Amino acid sequence: MEQGSEEDMESSWTLLSWLASCVMVFGGAVPYIPQYQEIQRTNNVEGFSTRVCLVLLIANILRIFFWVGKQFEMPLLLQSVVMIFTMLAMLHLCCAIQSSNRVTTKLHHIADLDFRYFWSWSSFEDYLIFCFAFTLLCAFITFFFLDWVLFVEALGSLAVMFEAMLGLPQLLQNYNNRSTRGMSVKMVLLWTAGDIFKTTYFVINESPVQFVVCGAVQIMIDIAILLQVGYYGQDSRIKLG
Repeated sequence: MEQGSEEDMESSWTLLSWLASCVMVFGGAVPYIPQYQEIQRTNNVEGFSTRVCLVLLIANILRIFFWVGKQFEMPLLLQSVVMIFTMLAMLHLCCAIQSSNRVTTKLHHIADLDFRYFWSWSSFEDYLIFCFAFTLLCAFITFFFLDWVLFVEALGSLAVMFEAMLGLPQLLQNYNNRSTRGMSVKMVLLWTAGDIFKTTYFVINESPVQFVVCGAVQIMIDIAILLQVGYYGQDSRIKLG
């Protein structure tokens, strides 16, 4: 009887662990569903900072190469792949909306090498070229320094540092706009819930310390954005009143 109870507990724990892994893999992409729908509904991208996509693309490409040098949990690696495709989908939508709303014939491309328009290119293909070039650069550098432990750890720290800054572009855009209009509050709430979950996951699974620090910083930035929602929303009501 006691043995059967232990087996049931072990089976339940295995199921919970599997579910937690699934949440880790796909949970990071879920917050962008309401933002994607908001952009489609309003046909406007001004409330969403595409630099969020830049930060996450760099962070997850670096994380994949960190895994090459120091294998960590497979769900975290798969999460990076899912997030890369998610960010490309967001960029594709933003480019399509901007193209349909464009009133000027002046286009900006990555080949122009004009830093003023970095990450403000007119074509989705330009973003793909950047990602491909950055991936090749990371692969080249990692190939030569893979056996250097300090490099691998630095790569991991750099990956989580970028990921920790995920919400910063949105925070700055809200500040510059003095508004959170066009930004999906559901997205930020899901960011917060997801970051709390994954930070707990990191601690329980004794993931590299870089991941734990990343999660803690992300939670603080999420809270700051939610405070902006309250502050700018209140400010708008005062102006309307």
